[in-house]
Amino acid sequence: MTFQKQRIFSIKESYFKPYGRIIDYPRRSAAGRRNLFRIVVRQLHTGWRIAYLVVRDKVIDRLEQHPGSLESFEPVKGRALLFVARRRRVADIRCFLLDKPVILKKGLWHGVVALGEEADIKITENASVKCVYWKPGIRMGCI
Repeated sequence: MTFQKQRIFSIKESYFKPYGRIIDYPRRSAAGRRNLFRIVVRQLHTGWRIAYLVVRDKVIDRLEQHPGSLESFEPVKGRALLFVARRRRVADIRCFLLDKPVILKKGLWHGVVALGEEADIKITENASVKCVYWKPGIRMGCI
């Protein structure tokens, strides 16, 4: 198995749109000085769960997907890289610095690694999640 260097993209709407959505408040500056509240995603037919992930891996050799659930990754502490792919093709794997909270689309291949000793990430997803794994035959991370 060889290590494949990945180009790291900043999470911007134009780059990340094929993979999911950024959790943010649009036109924040136009909203004045009041508190801001917005429902970003509503799942009426399924229950949700919120999880807290402490990432310590520096390298991963597999990605996972959840065919029936959206999933948010919300950085809390530390720095992490988010690897994503829409299809099971090594050429489709992209790497993002996880510096903003994001929502991944259903069925998106994904994995995370810590840039430092560890990174804390808040995750929100369906209460019951099916996991499917893919080993693309490469190592991804920050060695």
